[in-house]
Amino acid sequence: PPPALLCGLLAALAAVAEGGRALPQLSDDIPFRVNWPGTELSLPTTGVLYKEDNYIIMTTVDKEKYKCILPLVASGNEEEEKDYKGPTPGELLEPLFKQSSCSYRIESYWTYEVCHGKHIRQYHEEKETGQKINIQEYYLGNMMLKNPLSEPDQEEKENSKDTAKEIPTKNIEGQMTPYYPVEMGNGTPCSLRQNRPRSSTVMYICHPEAKHEILSVAEVTTCEYEVVILTPLLCSHPKYRFRASPVNDIFCQSLPGSPLKPHNLEQLEKQQEMLKMPFRRVKEEEMPSTKEEKLSSIHKPVAVGSHQLLTVGTTHISKLTDEQLIKEFLSGSYCFHGGVGWWKYEFCYGKYVHQYHEDKESGKTSVVVGTWSKEEHMEWSRKNAARTFYLREDGTQTVRMVSHFYGNGDVCDLTDKPRQVTVKLKCKESDSPHAVTIYMLEPHSCQYILGVESPVICKILDTADEYGLLSVPS
Repeated sequence: PPPALLCGLLAALAAVAEGGRALPQLSDDIPFRVNWPGTELSLPTTGVLYKEDNYIIMTTVDKEKYKCILPLVASGNEEEEKDYKGPTPGELLEPLFKQSSCSYRIESYWTYEVCHGKHIRQYHEEKETGQKINIQEYYLGNMMLKNPLSEPDQEEKENSKDTAKEIPTKNIEGQMTPYYPVEMGNGTPCSLRQNRPRSSTVMYICHPEAKHEILSVAEVTTCEYEVVILTPLLCSHPKYRFRASPVNDIFCQSLPGSPLKPHNLEQLEKQQEMLKMPFRRVKEEEMPSTKEEKLSSIHKPVAVGSHQLLTVGTTHISKLTDEQLIKEFLSGSYCFHGGVGWWKYEFCYGKYVHQYHEDKESGKTSVVVGTWSKEEHMEWSRKNAARTFYLREDGTQTVRMVSHFYGNGDVCDLTDKPRQVTVKLKCKESDSPHAVTIYMLEPHSCQYILGVESPVICKILDTADEYGLLSVPS
């Protein structure tokens, strides 16, 4: 943002917060950047730490209101780390290992299972004729020590006097992040490495809002893996907390009745953009209309994946906006994006399902999983359940889920037949109309199931006809 706006904002932040809360003085030695993410925010999982209650309400001269979430800028970290006398990281993680709990990550084909202190398993289940389940699985590592934390703890205690000892870090989303490693070996033999057993390093990193999720699984060399686990247990140890980012982001979200960004800032940015292109005349039809400006604060890219979505403030969507969102979804112009791992998915209702991977060097690789044909779907629905129901407490029926068939995708190398997918649309209650969960399963080679859950679907499920086709509620 322009320096004047940023200086004014930082001055206000350093002064008084709503309700009289005192805020720590902000040093101008630390760079800040103001972001305007809209009503739904996915806070960074690495770097500087954020808390939902660490915010102030900002009001512009035009009476536009914004809720600004501030970073927890650390001060005196070095002294805190030096004076720390608390539990070692191994001791902090001990409850997780004693509970024998497991974490899971579902990707397009494989499911990853990390049973903390026991094993890491990669598996795929496939139903065969007669409902027999065939499981393809590999163990990426097993815990060989009775107490997986005893040896590292002992080593740390022996080296506690060595102040120069470096804690390992890993570049996660562009941020060097400290982690606590647990080695796991003796996995399934690897034929590509003379039947040597597979092995993994499990990297536990601090995330205050996490529930021991698997952030990533990567094969760093043949049959050797790195698994990153987000856990809140390490966050009480100062050396494993979030490190400050080079630039500290302030997230300002519009409150009901205010635009996505302050109007004056939008105008200033347009002027700056025009200064970059002094010889280009803007045609009247290129100027956004008032209607488009209003919609720009409603239609945003849908953020999904492994990061926890945090909705800040209260989202008030009018009935008109609801109807507009539903119409755009049913017309296929408002598409859902999701998926974790290598492949991501794009679902446009009544149009197609795409599977794609984006790479900085090689660009975008896209696979057509299925395309919509109303006739093919209706033929499919005569042999399959297009709607499923559940009974309410008052005895009335309501639609629980609808299933749609998308066929005629790209030809599959394994079957020499076009790919096809059954899209299962379910209701997902949320304060935000843009929240969405998307996952894909592959019960048979190149025959997929795409699960799509969203609040948008909640409003139209009961309009489903006998073929499961949806329409705008009357």
